[in-house]
Amino acid sequence: MTQGIIIAAFGAAICALLSGIGSAVGVQIAGQAAAGVTSDQPDLFGKVLVLQALPGTQGIYGFLLAVLILVQTGMISGAPHSISVMQGWAYFAAALPIAVVGLLSGIAQGKTAAAAIHMTGKDPDSSAKGITMTALVETYAILALLASILILFSIK
Repeated sequence: MTQGIIIAAFGAAICALLSGIGSAVGVQIAGQAAAGVTSDQPDLFGKVLVLQALPGTQGIYGFLLAVLILVQTGMISGAPHSISVMQGWAYFAAALPIAVVGLLSGIAQGKTAAAAIHMTGKDPDSSAKGITMTALVETYAILALLASILILFSIK
């Protein structure tokens, strides 16, 4: 296995790892709020569940990019392509936008979702507003994913 492939694999791993951590922490933050609200108002479970799930998307985005890197480098097929160290660093660089933004936005989205869950607990009709507020944080994770994909597909 060449050094380039090892660097690319590390990029794929860091991408899935950091964005997954961001999502796990975000979902946990929102989950604490959801547990508190549903302990008093069990009928709001469906509304707060949607809000709790939203921070989980960053982990999906990181996993998606990691799979794309593994496919593009041939690592999934078990016959990795021969790539240079420079190309390996390019794959690593492609992983960074969604890795870093996925970590930070997953946590930020969890905090926003927790606030929206508390708002829904006080006024159940406001859950759609809370979803909108929480989804705004998602915009930056989507932009980071797109940046990562554009970098990935520009590697020659």
